[in-house]
Amino acid sequence: MTEIVNFSISQYAAAELSRQASFAGTPGEMFIDLINDIDDEGWLHIKISPSSCNGCPISRTEGITLFANPDKFKLFKGLKLDYYSDLSGGGFLISNPFNSTRCSCGAGFKLLRDL
Repeated sequence: MTEIVNFSISQYAAAELSRQASFAGTPGEMFIDLINDIDDEGWLHIKISPSSCNGCPISRTEGITLFANPDKFKLFKGLKLDYYSDLSGGGFLISNPFNSTRCSCGAGFKLLRDL
């Protein structure tokens, strides 16, 4: 049985994903991953790159398909990807999942207990 992942992408994030995918030569396809911090303190940070990277679709919106490793689907459940931009730059933000604490950068979180 395929697990359904409730992962959403904001309109701003979809526009930026689409822009980056087109620029990288993979129109409509981006890959999202959660990587552990280098200090191994339990923090997970998002990493977004062009292409499907042999993942499975996790979300589709506004002409962009976001792929992820199926082994990490449970970590994405209920999250929302957003994008901000201001005079100092911009970046992707991920909503704070239930039972976690948010990283000050906004692009990561730490689970308070294992799923």
